[in-house]
Amino acid sequence: MNRAAEFLATLGGIGRAPFAPGTVASLVALPFAWIIQRYGGEWLLILLTLSVTAIGIVACGHVANLTNDPDPSACVIDELAGQWLTCAFAPPSILGYALAFLLFRLFDIAKPWPISSFERLAGGLGIMADDLAAAVMGGVLIAGASVAGLV
Repeated sequence: MNRAAEFLATLGGIGRAPFAPGTVASLVALPFAWIIQRYGGEWLLILLTLSVTAIGIVACGHVANLTNDPDPSACVIDELAGQWLTCAFAPPSILGYALAFLLFRLFDIAKPWPISSFERLAGGLGIMADDLAAAVMGGVLIAGASVAGLV
């Protein structure tokens, strides 16, 4: 169970990248999001995001307990879920996905309110929830830009 949880939470070791593992995980998530959205639509991307979130809650919670760290930096499955959710709001284009990447990373790193309040949730739920909140904030801005014809 420990190895499986660590493998899932770190996305096969991506979370052990020597520099900016969350950003690396977000970059790795983009082509997969594009393929899923392009061929299955944004609803499939959202459904898979929810599935990854459920897996991440369990896996990250387990790793957090093992390491005695409430939010281990190696746990990057939350970046995958957050990036995918942000991309679900974006048109599947280079500009749309570049904006989705930048906004998600901005909100995930800066953690303005209310995103910061989700970190207080215990265990894997807290690890995953702040990234999903960052994704929603970024996604709402992308949706607005899309409706305005800017993306």
